[in-house]
Amino acid sequence: MSDETTTVGEAETAESAIQVAQLPPEEPVGGLERLISILEAGGPVVLILLVLSIVALTIVLAKLWQFQSAGVGRKRAAKDALSLYRQGHLHDAIDMAASSKNPVAQTMALALEGKARGIADEKIREACYADGAERLEALRGWMRPLEVIAALAPLLGLFGTVLGMITAFAQLEAAGSQVDPAILSGGIWEALLTTAVGLAVAIPVVAAFNWFERRIERLEHHLDITLSGVFASELAPARATGSAREMDHVGVADYGQPARA
Repeated sequence: MSDETTTVGEAETAESAIQVAQLPPEEPVGGLERLISILEAGGPVVLILLVLSIVALTIVLAKLWQFQSAGVGRKRAAKDALSLYRQGHLHDAIDMAASSKNPVAQTMALALEGKARGIADEKIREACYADGAERLEALRGWMRPLEVIAALAPLLGLFGTVLGMITAFAQLEAAGSQVDPAILSGGIWEALLTTAVGLAVAIPVVAAFNWFERRIERLEHHLDITLSGVFASELAPARATGSAREMDHVGVADYGQPARA
């Protein structure tokens, strides 16, 4: 009797093992399924924030490509062209500045071309500052949407949190005396999710916006310095001439001989 019971138990164990082995393995939750669950928990506010994050990412990538194509941050071409101009190689300076894609170098090429044509400095300066302002304005394109997204994302997250808290407390009131703490905790979790998503969207957008603004400010400062160097380049020879005259005066007074030219 005991042998038959043992045999039956072994058979049932083997059958159970076969059934377990035939069960499909549990698949881990993928990123897409997790994203869908977050959207379902956060509601339309999280969906709006997701759309804003996609728009912001597109703008940031486009601005990076624009800055890279324009050579923002590259100062060598403008410096070398200014050095050639001060040495008297005007046409070589124009060619070097015009061959660069940097906005400062392009505006500098316009100024040097005006110098080569003998146009008055006042007219050249006005044309150059107008050209530089237009180029800077082109670099500031689509910056305002980034600023708006950075400001709206936390507010939308807070708005979603308030809506979630209202829903949670409404469910708590509807439960009456049969209060389940899971109802309140689940509602609070879903409400705080929108705030977290809003901050996650706003923080990198604020950082990118300020980085772009700082690059444009530095470019504007470089433009002012370069144009000042073009229009005030005559001061350097004047200082050198003044120093030579002082040396001539010292030579005459100390040695009693006329200084050499």
